[in-house]
Amino acid sequence: MDWLPLIAEDQLEEINQRSFDPLIKGVLLFKHSTRCSISSMILSRLERNWDLASDLFPTYFLDLLKHQSLSNKIAGMYNVRHESPQVLVIKNGKCIYTASHSDISFADIRDLS
Repeated sequence: MDWLPLIAEDQLEEINQRSFDPLIKGVLLFKHSTRCSISSMILSRLERNWDLASDLFPTYFLDLLKHQSLSNKIAGMYNVRHESPQVLVIKNGKCIYTASHSDISFADIRDLS
């Protein structure tokens, strides 16, 4: 996976605008706790299975321990409850998929249309 680091609040508007691109399936946000073994397992599982081109499905990585305020902003912007680990897929300015812990499924993400 070609992770783009999510480290600044101004990137959220960029992500939101990018989600309107008709050539992409969506923008994936992965909220990761570097101290959590479950989060590390889910990250590894995603990376092992990922076979989508980064230009068709951009992926952003948020380190929750370093950027908790960004996670809270994301929860408010997309009206989702904060979880960790958590994946959100943004398309046309809306969260079209969210899952946390073992409910995160590469197959579900791949099949979004």
